[in-house]
Amino acid sequence: MEPLGKLRLGVNIDHVATVRNARGGAYPDPVRAAKLAEEAGADGITAHLREDRRHITDRDIDALMEALSVPLNFEMAATDEMQKIALRHKPHAVCIVPEKREEKTTEGGLEVAREENRLAHFIAPLREAGCRVSIFIAADRPQIEAAARIGAQVIELHTGAYCDAHAEGRFDDRDAELVRMRDMSAFAHELGLEVHAGHGLTYDTVKPVAAFPEVMELNIGHFLIGEAIFRGLGPAIAEMRRLMDEARA
Repeated sequence: MEPLGKLRLGVNIDHVATVRNARGGAYPDPVRAAKLAEEAGADGITAHLREDRRHITDRDIDALMEALSVPLNFEMAATDEMQKIALRHKPHAVCIVPEKREEKTTEGGLEVAREENRLAHFIAPLREAGCRVSIFIAADRPQIEAAARIGAQVIELHTGAYCDAHAEGRFDDRDAELVRMRDMSAFAHELGLEVHAGHGLTYDTVKPVAAFPEVMELNIGHFLIGEAIFRGLGPAIAEMRRLMDEARA
């Protein structure tokens, strides 16, 4: 199957804010990182405003909306507080993610099938405001079907299990997860959903996912911010862009 279009790269700048907040003050500035990511070839910027504000803050979202010339993908939990913030800013896209205070990072996909009615009502005002609504889910058929039923335009497949299996040397599990993601990408596309993917992707794991023809966007953050310590943010992003393009070709 031929690729359906250019594979976009969304760069998540949350962990620039993590470093800033570790000491306080204003440095390093996530907005500066976002602008550098734009210059390096990012097609969009992702930022997750958590309930506990552990990294990105409300002020960061204000500044990103003002400064960016590429789309902002606003990651958020399905809470009244976050809905109000999203409706005030009206970013290009909102991605609804699960969120627990005790987790270090997002541990899994959103449970859509069990909360279908609530989520349908939650995302309706966001769609009416002009935001593209994405649901962050595991590569699971019932969750994908539920995402389509509630009116999401996009799903983002959680690639964490695949990346963890690779890092831990569980290659049979890695390959099985890759097959599952490939099959579910095709299934979601058949339902009319745009397919994105992300979480834990690195230079070593990105190419097989980037090769899925239905996947239109990858969102990558922590690895790129870490790699930027060694080679700079621009070169780190450029190398990821090169690997994505190579896989897509």
